[in-house]
Amino acid sequence: MKKAKEILGGIWKLYAAIWFTLLLVILYPFYVLWLKDESDYKKAMKLLKYHTRFLMIATGIKLIVKNKYLLNKKQTYIYTPNHTSYADILVLYHIVPHYFVFLGKKELKEVPLFNIFFKDMNISVDRKSNSSGKLALDRCSTELDKGNSVVLFPEGTIPKSCPEMGVFKKGAFKLAIEKQLPVVPITFLSNYRRLEMKGLFTGKAGPGLSRVIIHEPIPTKGMTEDDVDDLKDRVFAIIDAELKKHQQKQKN
Repeated sequence: MKKAKEILGGIWKLYAAIWFTLLLVILYPFYVLWLKDESDYKKAMKLLKYHTRFLMIATGIKLIVKNKYLLNKKQTYIYTPNHTSYADILVLYHIVPHYFVFLGKKELKEVPLFNIFFKDMNISVDRKSNSSGKLALDRCSTELDKGNSVVLFPEGTIPKSCPEMGVFKKGAFKLAIEKQLPVVPITFLSNYRRLEMKGLFTGKAGPGLSRVIIHEPIPTKGMTEDDVDDLKDRVFAIIDAELKKHQQKQKN
């Protein structure tokens, strides 16, 4: 039974990949045009919202977001979601109500066509290089100074223990305190079931619900570098509590 589900999941992954590629090829000329100049990045972002929404509809992913009202469209935030699958990136475009920038792994710059989003608009980083990490955070700092929100996955990657979280890195929280900007924890509850990061015909995958919880923004005004670890641990605890609550409901 499990293997049959994984085979069906693999077929769905191929179906989703076809839709992803087809839509990107069709819209690619517009992205090329609007990603030439920073003044047009918001147009590209708006198109991405329509693009990813259609992709989610075509692949049968239904988004359920709790507490979206907590976000102020005029406020610059540092978003710190747990990382569960590539589906996280899709749904973020329908959670964050304003323009934002991603920090993603350097491998995304090597994906044909898709790499256009990581040439200038978004930020890539080599997780194994300290110098690359510093340059990436410097770029995040510049974006925040412009008033653009930034999304950083504190785990740095999708952990093998998913849906249990991996260890949080300090970068996002250190940056938030340096800039005195609020941190927004986000919990992805079920995206790993939509697209578990394993082989083509292994792991969970398929249409269904993408459940997301947006948590109360955590102000950092008055915090200092001494508070980085406490802030990191606080965000981890908030997300972890929701994950455990959700897992317990699944068992009952």
